[in-house]
Amino acid sequence: MARSKMLDEIHQQPEALEHTLSGALKSVEGLKKLLEKRRPRLVVLAARGTSDNAALFGRYLLETATGIPVSLAAPSVFTAYGAKVDLRDSLVVAISQSGESTDTNYVLERANEQGAITVGITNNSRSTLAKLPGHCFLVRAGKEKSVAATKTYTGQVLMLNLLAHALGAPVPMDDLRRLPDWAEQALSLEAEVADKVVRYRFMQEAVVVGRGLNYSNAYEFALKLMETCYVVAERFSSADFLHGPIAMVEASFPMFLFAPGGATWPTMKEMLERLQSLEADNLVITDRSNQEALRAAKRAICLPCSIASKGPLPSEYLTPIPYIIPAQMFAACLAVEMGLNPDKPRTLSKVTQTL
Repeated sequence: MARSKMLDEIHQQPEALEHTLSGALKSVEGLKKLLEKRRPRLVVLAARGTSDNAALFGRYLLETATGIPVSLAAPSVFTAYGAKVDLRDSLVVAISQSGESTDTNYVLERANEQGAITVGITNNSRSTLAKLPGHCFLVRAGKEKSVAATKTYTGQVLMLNLLAHALGAPVPMDDLRRLPDWAEQALSLEAEVADKVVRYRFMQEAVVVGRGLNYSNAYEFALKLMETCYVVAERFSSADFLHGPIAMVEASFPMFLFAPGGATWPTMKEMLERLQSLEADNLVITDRSNQEALRAAKRAICLPCSIASKGPLPSEYLTPIPYIIPAQMFAACLAVEMGLNPDKPRTLSKVTQTL
């Protein structure tokens, strides 16, 4: 059987990340000079679907690295309710792989009217979004042929790292230049991932857990399981999950956890210990730097590298891109194992326009 387009596009990510980074540096430095003169009081991120999951990463990164409050826009506040939201002195960022998401573009239009600094992040240089903002950053991933977004998600996460840099965060460029290599190393796990999905062929429900800078990956992995495998996949922060939803867990219940070392590991460790006592079926995504996670996990997908920052930011800020790649491969391989076509999920299309 021919490999799916989704899996092909997952494998294109190292090159896409390199092109995106090299192509954006000049524009990012220009924005940085502007933001040094006009530091925003607030950052607003507007997105839908996979792009909204990337925005969730952006919220954690930008608040952690810059101290500027970040809001995830609710586009319906603007479109369905017609509210007059005060966006003056803000940095408003719209994120869309197609650039044709009508409601996120509408948020950007309202921000332009109020004189806010506006940024668009898109994979389509000819899109509406590419023309609307004061500053457009292109994800240079090439066209996605599979409905499920993969390479544009990691491209957007990279762009949000660059946005943090433009806002004065201590994001070393040397760190970002290592991401394509870490992505390549993550791809080397494909055979291992394909072997692991066989166990989950009849899975109908699951929970995906992450925290902090990998909370976005919990949302994105769950979305891919829902889109391509039709699994009812809930997603939680480990802190929230321990406050109630853990009551649903019983023996053999499938749980997927993103577990880097660093600030979020202690609560993830507590989560794993609880899951072991409940005899849940847990699978952990981590890297070689977190040997404790490998010892605690029932099953694990371990990146063959130790991911660490050379700068002052928490090391886990670099993990979302390499960590999501095994999860993307898991969803693509599981769909095929289930006899489904991951490239053409039922009732879905590549571009969704909402007002």
